[in-house]
Amino acid sequence: MKQTYPLPVHHSWPLYERDRFFELGQLHGNEALDPVPDLDTIVAPMRPARLGQWECDLTDNNRLTWSDDVYDIFGIPRGAAVTREESVALYGEPSRAAMEKLRAYAIKHRRGFTIDVEIKPAQAPRRWMRLIAAPVCADDRVIRLHGLKFLVPDANGPEF
Repeated sequence: MKQTYPLPVHHSWPLYERDRFFELGQLHGNEALDPVPDLDTIVAPMRPARLGQWECDLTDNNRLTWSDDVYDIFGIPRGAAVTREESVALYGEPSRAAMEKLRAYAIKHRRGFTIDVEIKPAQAPRRWMRLIAAPVCADDRVIRLHGLKFLVPDANGPEF
C-alpha cells in the first residue's frame, strides 16, 4: 500500500531530549522538569497557526485541560467539559491505536512521544493533527502528560 500524505510521524523519545522535540517550549515553567521559555516567546513564523496546549492529569481520573486552540482543532465548543474517552473517540481507528500504544509506553517508561494522527472533529471535516506529549514526573511517578497539538501543515487544506 502506497503511503499518502502526511507521512506518519510516530516515535518515542527520552525526556532528556525534551528541548529537541518541544522546540516550541516547555509548558509548565518551574513546576515541571527542565523549564525553558514560554510559548509566548516563540517567533510567529515558527509557530503553527493553531497551536494548542493540553494536559491529562493521571492522578485525577485522566482529567483533561485544553487551551482554546485544542477545542477549535477538535471542533468542540470552547470550555466544554470533555472526557478523555470522548476526545479519543474522535481519532481515526489506526491513529487511536497507535496513539494509545505510545501513550502507555510513555507512562510506563517515562518517555515523550510525537505522532501524527487523523481526527474526525465533531463539527468539521477529517484532518491530521500532530500530537507532542511528555510526562510530568513527581519523584518516580508520572503524574501528568502534557504537550502540544496542532494541525499538520498543508495536509488539511484551508485553515478553519
